[in-house]
Order: sequence, then structure tokens, then C-alpha cells
Amino acid sequence: MNRSIVHLDLDCFFVACEVLRDSSLQRKPILIGGKEGRGVVASCSYEARKYGVRSAMPMRYALQLCPDAQVIKGDMELYSNYSKLVTTIIRESSPTFEKASVDEFYIDMTGMERYRTCYKWANELATTVKKEAGLTISFGLSINKTVSKMATNESKPAGRLEVPAGDVQPFLNPLSIAKIPMLGKKTFTTLSRIGVRKVKTLAEMPVEFMERLLGKNGKSLWEKANGIDMQAVIPYVEKKSISAERTFSQDTIDIKYIKALLIKLVEGLAFELRKSKKLTSVITVKIRYTNFDTYTRQRRVSYTASNHRLVQLAHELFDQLYERRMLIRLVGVRCSGLVSGHPQIDLFNDPPEMIRLYQAMDRIHRRFGKGVVQKAACLPAIAGNER
Repeated sequence: MNRSIVHLDLDCFFVACEVLRDSSLQRKPILIGGKEGRGVVASCSYEARKYGVRSAMPMRYALQLCPDAQVIKGDMELYSNYSKLVTTIIRESSPTFEKASVDEFYIDMTGMERYRTCYKWANELATTVKKEAGLTISFGLSINKTVSKMATNESKPAGRLEVPAGDVQPFLNPLSIAKIPMLGKKTFTTLSRIGVRKVKTLAEMPVEFMERLLGKNGKSLWEKANGIDMQAVIPYVEKKSISAERTFSQDTIDIKYIKALLIKLVEGLAFELRKSKKLTSVITVKIRYTNFDTYTRQRRVSYTASNHRLVQLAHELFDQLYERRMLIRLVGVRCSGLVSGHPQIDLFNDPPEMIRLYQAMDRIHRRFGKGVVQKAACLPAIAGNER
């Protein structure tokens, strides 16, 4: 039985939120992102895109292309609140839904066609979002997550596109392979060099050849090009916090070792945040002395999943906590106030070099494990074997 999967994506979400706050921004070229020298565009209005501006582009270059654009630093708290509102609207109407990011959702509507057409149901939901949240949402409806997402992308902005089972291949064939989700620039270049630039060409390649060329990813891309995707819609559960702590086998007063361990704990949490597309707004450090007295201190932070910011705050909080010069038996870190957030949100503050470094490290961690790459500052903790 074919499934009925809807993909919903809020149009120009960050910009739309800013327009709701300030209507004078409507229909103007807007750039959301870092204003400083090495700032990067996190999002931009459709009016700015006409000039060739794109997300992840250096802000300086974007302003050369569109000098009249208005730059707004970005307000993740505002965006998070609107995201929660839309999530509530979808939760109240949907059988099973997945929140893929701060502005992106999947709904499994399989079986609902017995009551009314899935397209009509999705259309009514999009209308409700517009009415109650003031935000325009595009959707694609098809047999799986990949095709529905591609349908959404082809129909934006304010698009509503259904691709029935019999039309999947005719819909996919003429598209560029760059439109396939998770197909990166490097893979696009590799396939282009052998003449594979359209989905139709990729779909007709022998799957064995694709596996030899790109490994497991080659088979996955071949399946997507043929409209095959068995991924389930994962029911959304709001995660409030993540934490990590260590109890020492021997109580210690070695501050260098403890701070190295804090780096290791924080970087592990930051990786988990990025992997699950989450950002934190509160960091808490906990210490327990040898007499079992336990103290915590927390601080609010602009929404982030960046190692260097969280490590700096963790060290500052530890310095504020550790006043008694007594042996410590436990240290811990918690990240709370979590929101779903696209990695580009960190572009508000982080330079592109830092973002590329995190992305490279995350790829290594996902492939080989979290402990493979460590900062030199973590060496005391590693050498101490976490005691």
C-alpha cells in the first residue's frame, strides 16, 4: 500500500517572523544574519534572492549583490515562539507528525483518505496556519518523505503540490540531481563529471555502479532518484534538556583536569545538539564536593550549539561555583531551553570558518565515533582516563 506523506515548510520563516513584527519590512530585500565583518546570511527574503543572494553566503558579498538590502541580526527567541505556535496547530490536527527543524514538518496521513482527500486536509491545515499564526506554509504530498520534500521545494513560495504514485517518476525525471535531499556539492561535482546531471539519468544508472562510485550513499541516491524512500515519519516529542556528568573514582582538586573534562563533556553535548538539530538557550554547571554538598549555577545564552561558546560559559560558571577549595567528587553540565533549529541559525554569530570546522568534525564523529577527534585541551582528561 502506498503511503501518503505531507512535507510542510514555512516560507522564508525568519524573514516572515520579522515582517510580522514590523510590517514596514514587507516586500523589501531583507538579509538575516551576522552584521560583522565575517557574518554570513542565515536567511533572506525572496526580494533579495532576485539579486542572487542565497543562505550561507558571506554577508559582505550579499550586500555587494544587493546593496539596498536591510540587514537584521536575527532573533531566535522570536522564531522559536512562532515555531512552537505552528507546532501546536499541527499537533492538534495531525495523526502522526515529525518536526524536522524549526520550520519544517512531515505528517503521515496514510489511511485518512477514507474520510476525505489528503490534499484537502493538508490544504485546510496550511490555511489554518496562515490564519492563526500569520505565516505562509508550502506543502508537498506524495508517497514518501523524499518525494514530498522535493514537491514542496518545487512549489514554493505559497505552493501546494500533490504528486500521486503514478506521477512520481515523471515529476522527478526532469529535475536536476541537485534537487535531491542530502546530495551535497562534492557529490554533485562527482556525478556531473560522468554526465549525471538530471534525476532521470541517475535513476537509469546501474545501482551496482553507483555503489562502487559512492558507497552506501550511491545506493541511497539511486533509490531517491527512483522515488524509493522507506523512512518512517518519527513522532515528535519535545526534548527539554540534555546533560552529561562524571563521578570521579577518586575525589580530586586538580582544576586543570576538571576543566579539561568540562571541555569534553560540553563538546559531546554540542555534537548531540547539532546531530538532533537542536539549539540550547541555558547552560548549567554542577559540582558535588567530597562531603556530598551539591551546587549548580546556570546562565542564559543566545540560542546556539557552538562548542567554543558553551565551553567558555561552562568554565566561567565553574569558576563562580568552586569557592570552597575542597575535593570534588562529581562535575556535570546540562543544556536546557532547547529548540529545534536549522544549523544555519548559528550563522548569526559564527564565522564561516568555524562552521565548516564543526561540520567536518561532526562528519568524522558520525562515521568513527565521538572520541576520535578531541581538542588538545582535553588531553588531561583523556590521560586521566576520567578517573
